[in-house]
Amino acid sequence: MALLSVIRRWHFRQHIPIREIERRTGLSRNTIRKYLRADTVEPKFKVPARPSKLDPFAEKLSAWLRIDAGKSRKQRRTAKQMHADLVVLGYDGSYNRVAAFVRAWKADRQRDAQTSGRGTFVPLVFQPGEAFQFDWSEDWAIIAGKQTKLQAAHTKLAHSKAFIVRAYPLQTHEMLFDAMTQAFRVLGGVPQRGIFDNMKTAVDKIGTGKARQVNARFAAMASHYLFEPEFCNPASGWEKGQVEKNVQDARRRLWQVMPAFPDIDALNAWLEAHCIAQWSQIQHGVLPGTIADVHAAEVASLMPLGRPFDGFVEHAKRVSPTCLISFERNRYSVPASFANRPVSVRIYPERIVVAAEGQILCEHGRVIQRSHDQPGRTIYDWRHYLAVIQRKPGALRNGAPFAEMPEAFRQLQGFLLKRPGGDREMVEILALVLQHDEQAVLCSVELALEAGVPTKTHILNILHRLIDGKDATPPRIDAPQALILRREPKANVARYDTLRNKDLRHAS
Repeated sequence: MALLSVIRRWHFRQHIPIREIERRTGLSRNTIRKYLRADTVEPKFKVPARPSKLDPFAEKLSAWLRIDAGKSRKQRRTAKQMHADLVVLGYDGSYNRVAAFVRAWKADRQRDAQTSGRGTFVPLVFQPGEAFQFDWSEDWAIIAGKQTKLQAAHTKLAHSKAFIVRAYPLQTHEMLFDAMTQAFRVLGGVPQRGIFDNMKTAVDKIGTGKARQVNARFAAMASHYLFEPEFCNPASGWEKGQVEKNVQDARRRLWQVMPAFPDIDALNAWLEAHCIAQWSQIQHGVLPGTIADVHAAEVASLMPLGRPFDGFVEHAKRVSPTCLISFERNRYSVPASFANRPVSVRIYPERIVVAAEGQILCEHGRVIQRSHDQPGRTIYDWRHYLAVIQRKPGALRNGAPFAEMPEAFRQLQGFLLKRPGGDREMVEILALVLQHDEQAVLCSVELALEAGVPTKTHILNILHRLIDGKDATPPRIDAPQALILRREPKANVARYDTLRNKDLRHAS
């Protein structure tokens, strides 16, 4: 290239003849004239297309490379392995030709990716109230003194970039529904669209293109809040890049110093306050002002939240003969009248509700155990077994549910079971809970224990007084005028000595 520049300067600036340039450079005059007539500034040499021994195997080798590109790095074959496989197929060329082909194929693929593939993006602009983006992440916190892995739900408004993070023990439907409800509450309303990835709690089956078979409960939630769900292409996280970046930023802003709280509710309260505080500290970047400033203007474009979605997941269960249902390796008690019958179990993030025949039967706090090394727990409600012990009072003595009764009932049981028929009497006292307020019955038992008369009759007497609004202590009696004591007797024991006189006769 330097020689071509010198030839051009000699001829066009210094007007040196071609013959002299030939003498100085050693090039033929035809070559010099060709360069000058073509007006080229950079020499280009055409490489003639020569047949190669690899040509019959080029298509096969390209197919191998495409297949290996979809595998993990450790599972891909090297160029030497591919050369050996080609030799088995009849290739008798050199390894260098195969290695050159592989390098050229990878270079073309990288060039395509940088120009029209995943390396090229289009900046996105969202109108106020148009869309929000949602994603999950895994993070760690210290809950009740124990390091716990949590599932963090990230929700971010696409226009104002206002975000909220909440922590949950699992990535299940009921957790997702609660995260949506809490996010709309904090963000001030519901946008028109929601952008999600193809998570299993939302998409049952991925179709061709944008076709999705949406989960029925997720569709019900979207219909309740009146937003249009939109799902990204598989493995295309950049389509919701704002919330993807929020996941990375949250690890630095929220989780870098592992927070410690007594329970998840306290952690979520801290996360909510911390996220809202950061809105005023982070500049929007595109619009003037902070995220809080832009969000304050966007709230008017959001639809008001309205009534929260009843975000439960329903399962059909059959109650066992021991009045228990099983869920997630744990067992929960159900009223004995529904033993051996089907019921509907509604799962919420923090509780379990059992319903049947159009009515709510009972409710338990949900137990979530992440460790599979420990056995499942059984959560009893001793009131559910009162109908059983009325027919089988002997089961009260060693009944597992009754170990969780209030302390006053357990003390009364200790007194009554020591005498014959005490188990039947204790069952009749416990059955009062079915007809009267439990606190009133418990208070009656406590008063009977304090009085030292732990009997059914006395407890019923106190209970009726409490229910009727009467004081348990007898009132002061005001005697009528006719019974007023006018002369108070004197305490004189000497008069009893006269009775010892033998001469005194008594009337018989």
